Order: sequence, then structure tokens, then C-alpha cells
Amino acid sequence: MNVDQLAEKLRRDPLFMENVVRWEEMPPRSASYAPYPQGLDERLIPVLQRRGIHQLYSHQASSVTATLRGEDVVVVTPTASGKTMCYNLPVLSAILQNQDARALYLFPTKALSADQVSELYELIEDMGVDIKTYTYDGDTPGAARRAVRQAGHIVVTNPDMLHSGILPHHTKWVKLFENLRYIVIDEIHTYRGVFGSNLANVLRRLQRLCAFYGSHPQYILCSATIANPAELAQTLIGRPVTLIDNNGAPMGKRHFVFYNPPVVNRQLGIRKGVIPESRAIAEMLLKNGIQTITFARSRLTVEVLTKYLKDIARDPLGNAGRVRGYRGGYLPTQRREIERGLRAGQIDAVISTNALELGIDIGALDACVLCGYPGTIASAWQQAGRAGRRKGASIVFFVASSAAIDQYIVSHPDYFLHQSPENALLNPDNLYILLSHFKCAAFELPFEDGDSFGNAPVPEELLGYLDEMGIVRHVDGRYHWSAEDFPASEISLRSASAEENFMIVDITDPTHHRVIGEMDRYTVPMLLHENAIYMHEARQYQVEKLDFDACKAFIRQVDVGYYTDANLNVSLSLLDVESQAEEAGMGLGLGEVKVTTLVTMFKKIRFDTHETLGFGHVRLPETDMHTTAMWWTLPDALAVRFDNDALKNGMMAITNLMRIVAPLYLMCAPQDVAVLYQVKSPITNKPTVILYDNCPGGVGLAHKAYGMQRLLLDKALSVATGCSCPMGCPSCAGPIGEIGQDGKATAIALLTAMAKGGNAP
Repeated sequence: MNVDQLAEKLRRDPLFMENVVRWEEMPPRSASYAPYPQGLDERLIPVLQRRGIHQLYSHQASSVTATLRGEDVVVVTPTASGKTMCYNLPVLSAILQNQDARALYLFPTKALSADQVSELYELIEDMGVDIKTYTYDGDTPGAARRAVRQAGHIVVTNPDMLHSGILPHHTKWVKLFENLRYIVIDEIHTYRGVFGSNLANVLRRLQRLCAFYGSHPQYILCSATIANPAELAQTLIGRPVTLIDNNGAPMGKRHFVFYNPPVVNRQLGIRKGVIPESRAIAEMLLKNGIQTITFARSRLTVEVLTKYLKDIARDPLGNAGRVRGYRGGYLPTQRREIERGLRAGQIDAVISTNALELGIDIGALDACVLCGYPGTIASAWQQAGRAGRRKGASIVFFVASSAAIDQYIVSHPDYFLHQSPENALLNPDNLYILLSHFKCAAFELPFEDGDSFGNAPVPEELLGYLDEMGIVRHVDGRYHWSAEDFPASEISLRSASAEENFMIVDITDPTHHRVIGEMDRYTVPMLLHENAIYMHEARQYQVEKLDFDACKAFIRQVDVGYYTDANLNVSLSLLDVESQAEEAGMGLGLGEVKVTTLVTMFKKIRFDTHETLGFGHVRLPETDMHTTAMWWTLPDALAVRFDNDALKNGMMAITNLMRIVAPLYLMCAPQDVAVLYQVKSPITNKPTVILYDNCPGGVGLAHKAYGMQRLLLDKALSVATGCSCPMGCPSCAGPIGEIGQDGKATAIALLTAMAKGGNAP
């Protein structure tokens, strides 16, 4: 059965349609073509024509033309629109015309690097030319590294490896830096907040070394759909870019189905579970032979859905390889195998976290199931774009959970369909981040008096500070590195601590222990505590022992009818007050805090019925993070005007508003800051809203917020009063189910008073 036939069948099914809130049919779009640009090496054209590419899509031609004119470009088109050609063609053309030319490709993940290299290999093999393309990352064998440095025409790596493995050792990469013609950065929408701010400074260091070696490379950047692609690209590379967004790729007809599970408890507003409903839809697609990707929000949900669908797909011999799970924690070889299986059409259904949201080539899928709202409109469209890569029809099901934001989206489909995607924001001039990369730059190459660091402000002041601290030494007009340590090793670009991952060891066979996966330290207490049921590709394992010191979890295969889910408790305690003030009764504070996470218990949940079978205790040490925070304390006179429920709803609405405005004015990603409320805070003993840096040690965001606290209050108030929704939505105070009926009105009253220094209106 094809997608159109299935859509017609579902539309005639009253039991299915009574849960469909909206069925949006998006018409097909025909391709827009343009001839091969002038200046492209003629040897490329026969190779492309053998692949059936007789013309380029309009955006590909525009991008290649602008690149050949010497411009920096950013290409913004939907998933699977052929962005790879926008950079491969000018790069290959340049190397064909000059064998000394070099290119550097940056991808945010190793998986994406491996995927793009395989496509590039095929193109080069077809041409029969000697263009050496290598991946250089943590998995590159030591023996191969010298060959990459000496002979690699195209070096494919990731920002972390560029930062710590290439730039500090630039003297080994002379051939690359002297001849670097193009720098390609794909998926730039992932470089936001602290990660993006770090990358922008890594690129400043890269450009500084290129200038030293006499090269002046061009940038080719690619992005999925976001609200501000040109602004993001310009901030990343520190110079103007040409925006290419005239998408010429064809798109088949797409059905977008908003599905709200039936209500099972009307008084509490509880609906049938999102997992069983997503399972039923994915099962139906699988049985009808429609190749499907299902996106789930957590690793546990991925594994539960994978088990359900494998049970359906088993053949008489018990094989269920046509259904696969995909998530972080699988070993790289296993992930590559799954990607190849998808491209080859050997897999009918894959269940994934957002790990497959990026542009890894997984072939042409016909259907996508979103098991819950991914959290942003941009992510939702990225995931939906995984279906419909061919000219034929595709179908996307958004299955809503009982969460307030899911219910808002499914009840207001127009909000989802027409709301602009989110902005990607970063601040390369954040003093904490800038100073760290100044150290790295000084280690790589001495600064001379009057040197600039990209477009960074006042480098003299920072160099003077480093001179005073004894980190650099000023001699004869140059600042030389004088500290002993290796500065790049102390900086994690992604802001998480660079602690070792845990290895997951299968000890089912006592004679042959084998590593089947890995997990980051912060996730381990939730999923790998002793007696947890760890699921891997639908197989169940019980955790026999968790060795925190050795960073290993030992697991044994079992067959039980349940899975486990742990509860995580997060608490905040004050370590030190750096500054505090009071304005007409409203308190303001800035200080060091400790964020403690502790897993205390876990539930055993039966498969199929999802009923709770029992509980167990978890005995693990706390995980602490020291960071900086600032806070607003409500005046006593204001707090007593509202009863406890109204006050709680209003403060919850304020935290939602702060989560919207704080990233905009702190120029960071939403996940870089955390905002919470406490009706009686242990820090102040009063109703308090707290904002803290969501990374160890902090990167100055709370300090900046403290300096602009009045502006943040004013902007939060203007967002609340400027939104046309009557009682709250995701664009302002939050959906009603989260904030309560009076949440938005109470928040406006509280913010109005706080913005006036605590004086109630």
C-alpha cells in the first residue's frame, strides 16, 4: 500500500478520525533548475550527468556561482534539498584546477562526518582523479594521522578536534594552512549559545593562523531552516555573507496529521499514553510496508518502541532486523550499519532520538511519526523533513502527549504551521569564552602589539590581564606564552564537563565480556543504576554492577516483562553571595550556587499495559554542579495579595517568560540558562525566581542578567501583554495546563509591580 492509499483508508476510518484534530495536505512543489555555472571545472560535468544530474537546482547554482565569485555564502534550504552539492562542487573544482588547494570540512558530529565523506568518496571515485579525502577525529588511527596532515586535499573533522587536535599543532599542518581555499561548515543551526560562541572563537584562531601562513580561505556554510541564518553565519565567521535561500528542490505531496489520543480521565485531563498511540500508528505503517522513522524524546522511549515493533516484525526464525533503534550510546560501528541499512532500503522502521535529526543520509523515507513535541518548531520541521525525500507522497503524524505544550500545539495547529522557527543566538564576545580562546591563540602564535583577534573588542586589555597573571610575557612588542599547561585541554566547546564516558559491558557469557555501548556521566544514574533494566536494540539487560571509579557498568541479558524508569531530584543551595540589592521591597541577588541532582528511586513498568509493578531504591552519590545564579525576590506586600495557587501559577508563568526573553538578551541558547521558581526559596525564605548558568563554573550569563535585570523584567512583561492569546500559550506565559487558568494574568500583575521596583499597581 502506498501513502496516498493509506491516507484515503484512514480518512474513511471514523475510529481513527475522531482523534484527528487537523489533517493538513501540503501540495507538491516542482523543481526549479539552472544550468551549470561558468567557471566550474569541465571534468565534473560528465560525472554528474552519469548520475542523472543534467542541471543543478536553483539554490545549488546560485550558491556555486556566488562561491566562484569569491563570496562567503550561507545556504538555507529544507532537509534533503541537495545542500552537499553547494560545497562539494566548488571544492572539487578548485582542487582539480590546482592540486595544492586544500579544504577543511567541519561537521557537528562524527556520524555526519562519516556520512558526508562516503558521498564525497563516491564522486571522486567516479571521476578517477587523485583527490585525497580523510576524516580526522578521535577515531583516526595514529598511523593515518601523518598521511592526513601531509597529503589530505579535503580534511573532514569536527569543531572539538579542530580546537584541541589541529590548531595547537599547526606546525604539523603547514601544507593545509598555506593552501587552505575553502572552509565548509554544515548544520550551522546547531552552533548556538555557548557551543556556537566557542566555535566562533575557534574560527577566529583558525583565521589568524591562515593569515600567518598566507592563505585567505572562503566560507561555505549550510543550515536548516531557522529565523536568522544570515545573522548567525555572520556572527560565527565575523564577516558578511551572501544568503542563498531560493530552494529549487522538488517536494512531493505531504500529509501532516495532528493526532490527539483519546481522553481516559476527563476530570484530570489525562489522555491515552503517547507511547501506545505512537506504537499503534508505527505498527500500522510497518504492516502496510511504508518505510517509517519514529522520533521519540528519550532513549528509554526509543528502546520501548523498538521492542514493540520488533515483536511485530519477527520472521519465523525470530529475526527482526528490519526494525532498528538509533540513539546516542550505540557504538559507532552499529550506528554506521543502521545508516547503511536505511539507505539500502533493508530497514522498514527506525526509532530514533533527535540523533537522526541532522542531515545524515538515510535514504528516502515515506512516513514520520513524532512521539510528542520535540520542544521547538525548528526541530519538529527538521524531524518531519526526514519523510518525503522523493517526489512521491509522504505522511507525518504528530502524536501529542498529555503535556501542556503538546496539547497546545495539537489544539492550535495554525500556531505550529505558521509560526516562525526560533532564532539561533550566540555571543562570541562573552568575556569568559573570549579569554579562554585568547589563551589558546597566544599558545598557538605570539600576539604582536596592535594585533587583532578577528573582530573581537579591546585585545590589548585582555593581553595585559594575561601578562599580569603570568600566562603570557610581553617582550620586544610581542606577547609570548609563558605558562606550562596546554590551554585547549581545559576548554570544552559544548560546555559540558569533559569527563570520561561510561563503558557498558555485557557479561552474559562469562568467558567473553564485550562492550556494547557507552553513556555520558550525567545520564548514567538514571539508566545504569544497579537493578535497572537497560535496553539496547530491544534486548533487555539487568545492571549487575555499576563501578563509578572505573567508569564501567556490567550488565547481564534477561527476559522480564517490565522496564525501569528512575526519578531524578534536582535541588539548589547557595554557596556564596557576590552582590545583593533591594528596590522598594524587591530583592535582587547574585552568587555562587550548587545544583545537586540525585536519583533516589526507580519504577518497574509492565510492557503493553504500562502499569507500575513496584519500586526500588537507588543508592548512588549525588552529582553536583557549581555555577553562578541571580535571583529576583518578590516583595512581601506583593506576595500576600495572591493565594498560594495563584502565586504559584503566576511565578510559573514568569519562569516561562524568562526562558523566552533571557536567551534573546543574553545571546545564548535556551539550554545554556535554567530558570526556576520557588514559592519559599531556601536562598531567601521568600517567593523567588532564579536564573542560573546551566554549565559547570558558569560562563557569565547570570552576571550579565544581573546587570540587565530591569530590562529582562520589562521585556518579559511586554511579551506577556503583547501576545494575543487570552490565557497563555508557548509564545508567552506557557499553555494553561502548565500555568493554571489565572497564570498569565497573575504574571502580568507581578511583573508590572516588579518592573516598578516592587510597588503594586
